[in-house]
Amino acid sequence: MAIVGRPNVGKSTLLNRMVGQKLSIVSRKPQTTRHPIIGVVTRPDFQLVFVDTPGFQTRHGGLLNRSLNRAVTDSLAGVDAVLLVIEALRYGEADAELVRRLTPDVPVILAINKIDRLTDKSLLLPFLERLRHEYPFAEIVPVSGAAGTQCEALIEALRQHLPEGTAMYDADALTDRSERFLATELVREKVFRCTGEELPHQCHVTVERFETEGELRRIACTIVVARTSQKGMVIGAGGERLKQIGTTARQDMERLFGGRVWLDLHVRVEKDWMTDPGALRRHGYL
Repeated sequence: MAIVGRPNVGKSTLLNRMVGQKLSIVSRKPQTTRHPIIGVVTRPDFQLVFVDTPGFQTRHGGLLNRSLNRAVTDSLAGVDAVLLVIEALRYGEADAELVRRLTPDVPVILAINKIDRLTDKSLLLPFLERLRHEYPFAEIVPVSGAAGTQCEALIEALRQHLPEGTAMYDADALTDRSERFLATELVREKVFRCTGEELPHQCHVTVERFETEGELRRIACTIVVARTSQKGMVIGAGGERLKQIGTTARQDMERLFGGRVWLDLHVRVEKDWMTDPGALRRHGYL
């Protein structure tokens, strides 16, 4: 099942809530999610397999954004159902453009997210009525991924529209992604959070070393930025910001991996990596 929606509607937060573990990174910056990531929800009598996708972007047409949009449309092929996420009381052209790309023969469940932010809940009913005329959604479920409101109802609604079959993953599996991949994502999330609005989403993280010694993981990552000025933003005065990024990322890794983590971070400038096809291919975007 593909989870799709425009940037910043809360797809990753909703996935993490339903899975019960932080798998997909979150931030207020657009295009935080860059690679589809699978999240698995297993109950005694059913299993849901979600594919969290990048936010569908209509305002920017760069090579990276085109690659991310292609990942979204590709994820719609071959799925049994689609979970479309929008923000409460917000349905604009970017949402409508994505709706136009949906496949009519695949059930689409609409999740109206962030209802916890509504000060006047009475506005939700006419909004739902409007959306029923936009597309023949199989279900419409108001939710809050951040607060957990109605998430179980959403899971039950999704279950009703999936075919019967054998489980694809073991009962204790949460994702198909490796710890190596999850480590890079957690570092990238902390870069976004610790730099605030100073650094655009022009950074990438690569793993240079990932070694396991019992329950200890030794991880070395490089944070790739596009300009020298951005390198200074990430490092900060006296290296304090890079230290903060490393500390918070390590703490999340230890919670996720269930063991101690030794984390070493470095920053490297790769000019115009977001527009260079060779660099994008090397970093796994093409």
